[in-house]
Amino acid sequence: MKFFHIEILIAQHLKKSVFQNKAVFIITLFIGVLLLYAAFSGWENYSGQNETSEKYQHESRKDWLNNPDKNPHRMAHYGNFAFRKSTSLSVFEFGMEPFFGNAIFLEAHKQNTANFSEAGFSNSMLRFGEISIAMVLQVLLPLLIFFLGFNSVAAERENGTLKLLLSQGINWKQLLTGKILGVASVLMLLFVPTIVVLVFIWLLLQGFTISPDETLKMFLFVLFHFVYLLFFCTIAVLVSAASATSKKALISLIGIWLVCTIILPRTTQAMGAYLYKAPSKIQFNSDIEKDILKQGDSHNPNDLHYKAIKDSLLSAHKVDSVQQLPFNYSGFIMTEGEKISSRIYNKHLEELLKMYEKQNRFSKAVSFINPYIAMKNLSMGLSNTDYDSYIDFQKQAEAYRYNMAQKMNGLQVKYISNKKPGPTGKPLTIDKGHWADIAEFHYEPKGIRAVLKNEISAVISLILWIILLFFLLRIAAKNLKAI
Repeated sequence: MKFFHIEILIAQHLKKSVFQNKAVFIITLFIGVLLLYAAFSGWENYSGQNETSEKYQHESRKDWLNNPDKNPHRMAHYGNFAFRKSTSLSVFEFGMEPFFGNAIFLEAHKQNTANFSEAGFSNSMLRFGEISIAMVLQVLLPLLIFFLGFNSVAAERENGTLKLLLSQGINWKQLLTGKILGVASVLMLLFVPTIVVLVFIWLLLQGFTISPDETLKMFLFVLFHFVYLLFFCTIAVLVSAASATSKKALISLIGIWLVCTIILPRTTQAMGAYLYKAPSKIQFNSDIEKDILKQGDSHNPNDLHYKAIKDSLLSAHKVDSVQQLPFNYSGFIMTEGEKISSRIYNKHLEELLKMYEKQNRFSKAVSFINPYIAMKNLSMGLSNTDYDSYIDFQKQAEAYRYNMAQKMNGLQVKYISNKKPGPTGKPLTIDKGHWADIAEFHYEPKGIRAVLKNEISAVISLILWIILLFFLLRIAAKNLKAI
């Protein structure tokens, strides 16, 4: 009990001395205002994007169902839209969402990418990053922690009170732990209210009906941010204890903050893109088009590949022309063409994703020397605003597109005659009731298991950093000197 009593007294003394400085009040108030603004802007962004997505997804579905009797292949080219709704945690972590599109036009024989990103409609200020709660927690609060803790031990050494404390029976372990708790107690004055507001907004957005998966994501989001901030509290005190003066401690801590939150993340991205160069969008599409043309053009009746299919069908059914086949020949060819084009696209996409995965793997490896990158990756993963969530949306939309196109081709094969109508004949169509056979698109965010599996390196990194700091604390307690 005496051990804890001493630590608490040291923590209380630090907390009291911190608030004797008016600058602390101003900085704390400023960050508090930023947190409120971040919560408001996150709420506004989430509500606006999801309302827009719901509105246009509904309109797209309505337009699809209201199409008149039509040829199924024309319906496949008429297409549909897939919209991605934001998850509730994206209110606090914008991640890459402003730069990735949230809508994809789905049509036969063509794979489109997501469009209508917020960055596409914003001014150049977006490149500096938006103010989110996650950004304040991950970037600004560590800077505040360093400002609070840079003189926690160094000032005692400069004033000559450090010798006095140690001579009264207080050991280094008690002193360092008490100082860490003191800095953390000041930080909690911002962190706890932020989490209370965060949880309330999160519950409100879901109508106070929550799923176990979302609850676990929220719990881990809060837990890992707490651990992350506690890490910086420990760093601040250890650097202060190892520095001869407060000035040296402050310079060292600012340097650490700049490297961790600004220099290293941007350098890592640049190096990853340089080491593992990905093809441009034009080159990617051009390579796909070349491979498809090598396989054959399903819309060209004289194409050698599809002419061979035609000859084999006529031979198998012992008929002289496609008009005599018991099914629609064009629909059959379109089905085959869709299979080929989708297979080629998926092959090229997997190769591209492997290159991006190498870039991301490089960034994840750097997280073992930079806890900020680990926390950022984990935060984006839990809020489904990371790169992998965007790719997951693309894949879900592509699966929906392929199913839509093939169902339309199947309807054409089954219901459309091979005999073309005359100049005054009625166009070959089917009843519009078939359009309802295609279910409405709904994006399903990644579950907690998939997120943790993908971000396992970030989790391990944060755990290793905490273990490392624990050992550094023990080593410092044994080797630090009062002078």
